[in-house]
Amino acid sequence: MSSSPFAAKSLPDDAVELGRIQEAWGIKGWVRIQPHSADTSALFESREWFLQPPEARFARGFSAFSGSVQVQIAEIKTHADGIVARLEGVEDRNGAEALKGVRISLPRSAFPAAADGEYYWVDLIGLEVVNREGVHLGVVRDLMPTGPTSVLVMEYTETVDGAEKTAERLVPFVGAYIDDVDLKARRITADWQPDY
Repeated sequence: MSSSPFAAKSLPDDAVELGRIQEAWGIKGWVRIQPHSADTSALFESREWFLQPPEARFARGFSAFSGSVQVQIAEIKTHADGIVARLEGVEDRNGAEALKGVRISLPRSAFPAAADGEYYWVDLIGLEVVNREGVHLGVVRDLMPTGPTSVLVMEYTETVDGAEKTAERLVPFVGAYIDDVDLKARRITADWQPDY
């Protein structure tokens, strides 16, 4: 692919990386997608994606495009246990192979509305977690999938031998332990004690 079929476009301020292109699929320009989350509805509902080159350590020989580009989705579907897509302007296997490792992002504002009581992981990152007594438990740094449930991975500061250090606390993100998620207040209330 000597010249890019995609339009150069700045990444939106609220862009969220949702997956990457794994490899070419077939001979007609289709690519296999590796989503970062089990919830792929945003990828399926958007007709435009933002693409970025692979991270530097994976970008050896990458020349399909530079910077951030916007692409139109011609087709997307589930296949076996994954997702495949055909991007406008990618007509053959060579064009699809040139996109290996490309990162796929969407603006957060393009995500479909979450169902009542459901949350996108990206919305939980950075929220303060307190227990029922108002004790600060930490700030959500990540979520860890553990099969049927997820676990909040929080960072907090503790003092050990007179020195402050950053520590990690895990709380299952299930109704038995999570009382309330207030996205506007950027706070999660949990039935959890600091010494658990």
